[in-house]
Amino acid sequence: MKRKAYLAALVMCMALAVNGCGNNKSEADSSDAQATEQDADTSSSKTDSEGNTRLVSVDSVEKYVTIADYKGITLDNTVQEVTDTDIDNRVAENLQNKSETVNDADAVIQNGDTATINFVGTKDGEAFEGGTANNYDLVIGSGTMIPGFEEGIVGMKKGETKDVTVTFPESYRSSDLAGQEAVFQITVQSFKRPPELTDDWVTANTDYQNTDEYKESVRSELEQENQEQAENSLRSTAWNTVYTNSEVVEYPEEDVNDAVETFKKQAEAYAKQADMELEDFVESQGVSMDDFEAQCQQYAQAKVKQNLIIQGIMDAEGMTLDDEECLAIQDQLVEQYASGDLAALIDTYGQVAVDETIGLMRVEDFIIANANYDQTAGEDAEAADTEEGQTTDEAGEEQTAAGETEEEKQDTANDGADSEKADSNADAQDTNTEDSSQEGAE
Repeated sequence: MKRKAYLAALVMCMALAVNGCGNNKSEADSSDAQATEQDADTSSSKTDSEGNTRLVSVDSVEKYVTIADYKGITLDNTVQEVTDTDIDNRVAENLQNKSETVNDADAVIQNGDTATINFVGTKDGEAFEGGTANNYDLVIGSGTMIPGFEEGIVGMKKGETKDVTVTFPESYRSSDLAGQEAVFQITVQSFKRPPELTDDWVTANTDYQNTDEYKESVRSELEQENQEQAENSLRSTAWNTVYTNSEVVEYPEEDVNDAVETFKKQAEAYAKQADMELEDFVESQGVSMDDFEAQCQQYAQAKVKQNLIIQGIMDAEGMTLDDEECLAIQDQLVEQYASGDLAALIDTYGQVAVDETIGLMRVEDFIIANANYDQTAGEDAEAADTEEGQTTDEAGEEQTAAGETEEEKQDTANDGADSEKADSNADAQDTNTEDSSQEGAE
């Protein structure tokens, strides 16, 4: 696991809140739920003198937080248009996922095939670190490896071994290899080939009758994805705009202590999963206990700030967690996360986390409903896409030459707001899935 990567995974209300804002349930929840089922937030809900549930212990938040303007902020609700290129790329991806093993002994690898290979890289006759891998699946023509590597595999047969000479780019990330010539001995274990898109294939493998119908279904799927992405982005921007521009004057001590306790309980749950004591678990992540205590405070302050803002807006606008709109959000969460079982939702995440999520979504809905929308944003985005398209080939060549084909993983908690809502997809496993033994070829 990356150092400190477990921070996001520890907090079940963080994952529930951020995923509750969208229409699709994140796969990462299974990891968070597993820990929270062991030790859900058992702290009791707070209520006011009239019995209404509150997110903070204080009756009025005015002396604790200065809330930024949340009415009339400018947002962009542009939905990205689906292009023919988008459709072609998704179809190609779907076909790639349906690839079948090529058993013809005389067949040779071609672009688009997925080859399972072993390789050993040497420089001046000596194997170098990161240049060896076994049973490595590589889509030929994907540009995953350095220039010359994939091209050298084209035309090979199953069981064939071949030496491929390449030159690492001058800008390659390893200074020991940058600009250097190397030889990779590559053995093809097997390879798969995607099917050709035909009416017959569509009829046999989908619910559609021909390629036109199939492509239209793909268009609809992409349009739905773009709509959901736009809605999630809108919610995130709406909330982060208010959160970032609000300022805490004083943190209610009771709420901070409760949040610290929640954080520690989640850490203990993950430690228990690993059959470790808390201190050993924390240190196994490369984090000292002093740093862990600081992170507890950081999380607690972010959580309390969020709750102060939410409660302040709800108070100002006459909302309660028991009103009709909040109950509708609760029903949505129950269906999305607990298959219609409210008790299961609460057992898994805790009543407090559920309340916090409902409050956050309710306030996001209000901010969005009272926002102004930049009608020129879509035009600007379209113009930017056109300009970007004119330089795509050149940029792609620069990226390939640099040998930087791995996406950088965003670290947890970029700022206070992200500390409360960031990285719901993190789990107790290291998010970096690339094998370090393959870095020398990539």
